[in-house]
Amino acid sequence: MATFIAIGYGDRVGYDSTDGAVRDAAHAHDERLREAGVVMGTAGEPVQVRNHDAAGARTDQGPFMRSDLPVAGFAMIEAADIEEATRLVSGTPCAVAQGVVEVWPLARP
Repeated sequence: MATFIAIGYGDRVGYDSTDGAVRDAAHAHDERLREAGVVMGTAGEPVQVRNHDAAGARTDQGPFMRSDLPVAGFAMIEAADIEEATRLVSGTPCAVAQGVVEVWPLARP
C-alpha cells in the first residue's frame, strides 16, 4: 500500500449551494473512510515556519500557498495506487460540494 495526502478546498458558498442530500451522503462517505482508518480533519488557521540556514525560527500567521478556494481539510489515505486514492476521495464533501480535492503521493525514503 502507498500513502497519499488529500487536500480538500472548498467554501461555504459552494457547500450551501449543494443539495442537502448530496452533502449528507458525502459526510456519510467521510465517516466510512474514518471507520476504515483514514486520518482526516478540517483545517484550522495555518502558521508559516522558516528557519533559514538554521539561524533561528521565524513564524508568520496565515497561509503561504494561495488558491481561489480556502483549504478546508486534509486526509492521509492508504491505497494501492493513485487511482484508488482518487476514487476514495471522490465522494467527500469538498469533491461534491463545488470544491476540489488534490491527491498527493507521499514519497517515503
